[in-house]
Amino acid sequence: MYDASWRARFAEEARAERPDLALLCLLIGTEADPALDEAGLDAAQIELDRLAGMLPFGLRTPEAWATALADLLGAREGFHGAPADYQRLESSLLHAVLRRRRGLPILLSVLWTEVARRAGAPVYGVALPGHFVVGFGDHDGQVLADPFSGGRVLTGPDAELLVAGATGTPLTPSMLTPAPPLAVVLRILNNIRAWAAPRPERSDVALWAIDLSLLLPAHPARLRYERAQLLVQRGEFLTGADEMDAYADVVSEVEPTTAEAIRGRARAARAMLN
Repeated sequence: MYDASWRARFAEEARAERPDLALLCLLIGTEADPALDEAGLDAAQIELDRLAGMLPFGLRTPEAWATALADLLGAREGFHGAPADYQRLESSLLHAVLRRRRGLPILLSVLWTEVARRAGAPVYGVALPGHFVVGFGDHDGQVLADPFSGGRVLTGPDAELLVAGATGTPLTPSMLTPAPPLAVVLRILNNIRAWAAPRPERSDVALWAIDLSLLLPAHPARLRYERAQLLVQRGEFLTGADEMDAYADVVSEVEPTTAEAIRGRARAARAMLN
């Protein structure tokens, strides 16, 4: 059962003028881990501060920052990823990544950026298709690093290969721009939904991931329909049907055929009670 106070805090932080990415990621963790409390959130933030304090002083160039982060977080602290991490929910939870030293590319990139930001680095996440990385410096002197591989600095061909492998398309300059914090949060929640999708017994995880996504100021409208479908799959036929009808009302003016099809599915959901 979710804690409404954590969700209210998540919604408030998501609407802040400058959302705290680390806090939002930690609040996601409260949905998955009932043991994660205020002390746990504080401990995670303190750990990020501790790691930032271990970086050397006087770093000035993007290359120096990237090298220092790879040495500290990748080599000395052992943060990295492996293919098996994609099969674990903990790989998408920041507090667990801090404990396990393992995670998905996007969570390790959040860790890299939050530690580096605290130390004053010109750092940001870069949402390459299929593989999140970290950028240092501006576009003219940009250096990319891959936290999933321990912070390996990426050459231009390396980045092109990552994108081509994920999408089959070439790397474009627009892919190298800084990822806004809320876009990062939505991508993390999408990953969690993708993890839950082939696991019907974990539909509870898919549901809270959608619910948190809907608390973000900007989110795909279709998530409301996906939520309704999930409720029906979980046996909440009436609630799911009502939400389908509500979504059909929203899209009826621009997609009347789609709206009618959704209303048909709502009727079918209600019929399951007969």
